[in-house]
Amino acid sequence: MTDHRPIATWLTDMDGVLVHEEDPIPGAAEFIEALKSSGLSFLVLTNNSIFTPRDLRARLLASGIDVPEDSIWTSALATAQFLDDQRPGGSAYVLGEAGLTTALHDIGYVMTDRNPDYVVLGETRTYSFEAITRAVRLIEGGARFIATNPDPSGPSVLGTMPATGSVAALISTATGRQPYFVGKPNPLMMRSALNRLEAHSETTVMVGDRMDTDVISGLEAGLRTILVLTGSTRSEHVENFPYRPTKVVESIADLVDLVAERAISS
Repeated sequence: MTDHRPIATWLTDMDGVLVHEEDPIPGAAEFIEALKSSGLSFLVLTNNSIFTPRDLRARLLASGIDVPEDSIWTSALATAQFLDDQRPGGSAYVLGEAGLTTALHDIGYVMTDRNPDYVVLGETRTYSFEAITRAVRLIEGGARFIATNPDPSGPSVLGTMPATGSVAALISTATGRQPYFVGKPNPLMMRSALNRLEAHSETTVMVGDRMDTDVISGLEAGLRTILVLTGSTRSEHVENFPYRPTKVVESIADLVDLVAERAISS
């Protein structure tokens, strides 16, 4: 970490880094407070497209972690930005919840099931077979297939739940069409976050708990990467990957002092 230009920007994943569901990970609140005190730019990233940044701020605050609304970047926001860049003022048939529909409304998209430009699939806890069938037929009719993220499953208080990637696979099997995934591990998610902050990859660090999403997307976007061992990837699994993070730490608590040090050095 010391052989690079000083850190000016921090990106961090949310689930597995700051919280487990609604339970805060020790050191997470202190890490965010250190970032706010440092004056350094930062964003909290999540592949979860269910919630708006306002919703996520409230959920984090209930866990004792005070993240400003404009410091939260979701796969829904990244997807909306991508569609706005590709086809401004377009239309979409959306399978998802408020986080995704709000993001698309905010860029001026029309939600419709009549000849939409795109079928956009996001995460939801209430997938409808009727809605999935409609999506299949719209894609067969020429709609372009976009998905917010490829995560096949996600956690819940009752255990594992199927997520966006699993439903995307169902639609792909029915249509023979693969979606374009915007969220991690697509480095586009990192690039969009950097653009939002007007930051440079050479002075940015990505903190995550998954080698196969957070670390690889950060690496491919040219960022330094820090793996925390409080989430999906265990220390014994790191060597199984053909790439490595810049640094491995036990938890986010180990980075609080580093934020202060880098703020001083910059």
